[in-house]
Amino acid sequence: MSPEDHLKLENQICFPLYVTSRLLTRAYQPLLAELGITYPQYLVLLVLWEQDGLKVSAISEKLFLNSNTLTPLLKRMEQLNLLTRVRSKEDERQVDITLTEKGKLMQKSAKCIPENLLKTIKLPAEELIQFKATLHKLLTTLEEADKE
Repeated sequence: MSPEDHLKLENQICFPLYVTSRLLTRAYQPLLAELGITYPQYLVLLVLWEQDGLKVSAISEKLFLNSNTLTPLLKRMEQLNLLTRVRSKEDERQVDITLTEKGKLMQKSAKCIPENLLKTIKLPAEELIQFKATLHKLLTTLEEADKE
């Protein structure tokens, strides 16, 4: 491959990942609209449904988001009565995030989302599982390189 070929759009690994991410997020939109939430809000809920009562820093770490990106999102979710934000009594710099009853109940309505999304994607489950594993490997590699 010539040096010029390295700069062709079709040879960039980032481009298909970028477009796939955008299109997947778009595929989620009608499913999440029924719940009245956005994709980033859905990600926060997924984290809290798995383990409620986390600090902002823990959610930030799980979602690979800076707290200054996450805080406005959490404030909007609090306004929607999906969660509460309370300053930690041990350390006022820390904020504890807890699901409200509405946020907890939303999990029941969201259970069909992954299955409905798979119907949209129309790829064999084995291929998707392998693709996800490859993405996690890439993520881990990039994360380690970022720490260096």
